[in-house]
Amino acid sequence: MKRLYFLLPNLDSARRVERDLLLDHVENRHLHFLARRGTDLGQLHEASFAQKSDVVRGAEIGLPLGALCGALIGVWMYLSPPDGIDINLVAVLLGAVGGGLFGTWIASLIGISMPNSRLKKYAAAIEAGAVLLMVDVPRSRVQEVLQIVNARHPEVVDHGIEPIMPAFP
Repeated sequence: MKRLYFLLPNLDSARRVERDLLLDHVENRHLHFLARRGTDLGQLHEASFAQKSDVVRGAEIGLPLGALCGALIGVWMYLSPPDGIDINLVAVLLGAVGGGLFGTWIASLIGISMPNSRLKKYAAAIEAGAVLLMVDVPRSRVQEVLQIVNARHPEVVDHGIEPIMPAFP
């Protein structure tokens, strides 16, 4: 799957583009619209919470950092155990797993409160009244969708393509 980004000048244009894409068999669940806070999108499929915030990026950062910190704490406990307690190397593994879970949780909580860093370049246009459309399509349909939008809607600005799956999940 690939994600296509289009910047639409207003809601009327967004509705027209949505109609054309639905008529060309792009499913509604693959269309994600993002507008200025407080804008009533009506029947348009609004971008999800994960698409609007940096919660996923936070989790991607928190998992390895938390696992590393947990593993270091496990190593420290293994090398200098409290008196009377025998700690083996399982403590390192448990520390890494526990730290990874804790790091993911904490970093996700931080990411929830932040706008999606991938969408920063569109923030000014969205605040000015534009609508961002993200379309998720299979690789085989990318050119078809680009042609539909560019041919029928010259007012729409094409902002590129990116894979929707992270490079290393």
